[in-house]
Amino acid sequence: MSRPLGLALGWALDRAIGDPRRWHPVAGFGSVAATVEERTYAARRAHGVAHVALLVGATAGLGVVAERATRRHRVAHMLVTAAATWTVLGGHSLSREASTIDGQLRRGDLDAARTQVRNLVGRETSGLDADEIARACIESLAENTSDAVVAPLLWGGLLGVPGLLGYRAVNTLDAMVGHRSDRYLEFGWAAARLDDVANWGPARVAAALAAASSGSRTGVAHAWSAIRRDAPAHPSPNGGVVEAAFAGVLGVRLGGSNTYEGRSEDRGTLGTGPAATTHDIAPAARLAHQVSVGSLGVAVLVAGGGALRGRGRPRRRR
Repeated sequence: MSRPLGLALGWALDRAIGDPRRWHPVAGFGSVAATVEERTYAARRAHGVAHVALLVGATAGLGVVAERATRRHRVAHMLVTAAATWTVLGGHSLSREASTIDGQLRRGDLDAARTQVRNLVGRETSGLDADEIARACIESLAENTSDAVVAPLLWGGLLGVPGLLGYRAVNTLDAMVGHRSDRYLEFGWAAARLDDVANWGPARVAAALAAASSGSRTGVAHAWSAIRRDAPAHPSPNGGVVEAAFAGVLGVRLGGSNTYEGRSEDRGTLGTGPAATTHDIAPAARLAHQVSVGSLGVAVLVAGGGALRGRGRPRRRR
């Protein structure tokens, strides 16, 4: 049972202390990926496939080595799993950013909030008003709770350390090269598609957990209605599902038009309530935390089930 315990300990570490301020392993991976890109880049999908395969394969391979090296030592395996879990989770940082933005908006410091929200979103923020900043923050809380908490926990529960590290490599590469700029339209195709595949299941688990966290039949009904009706119009096959669920549970309207590098993009309308305002950030942060707790429970059950199946296998006679 060292994997479930390691996942729980790593989650607790993330909630308690968050990411290290310096020498973060994910930042180190990003630096390595940027260096590798200098050699692998070409405006072709085949080069992007090779880039992703090399980096994700190497990172997951490190996880395999760590698993094998500690498999027979329960305490060591638990600690390695905990360290990997803490490294790849981003729940604490997400909550901290949302709390900071909430405080800035309540004080009326729009300039600070416009700058702060850039840590969460890629859209242009210089012209956003208070409610638009709040909407951006809530949408990021929803999508990143799925990407930075639910998904790594579920992959960790299913595959252990290789799943944790491999998923974080996929998600980081998508953030680096998976967008539709002129440079990365072809090269980043593989990273974007692999991230979509890796997050398909976790996004729907996150949406289900959000609906369940509403605590009422009405909240559940609104969440599922928003998912069925509104999520298909969202450009992300996964982000739209989670954002729609949050919109339904919170009783607000998310989505709309965003500007990216001077280009306007309609991301659909999610939910039928009033437009989100600054007062909705705190409830959204609480909902994100509830989803985080629920996803830990699911991951522990998945990991524990795998451990029990492993124990049930007949041993070979020697």
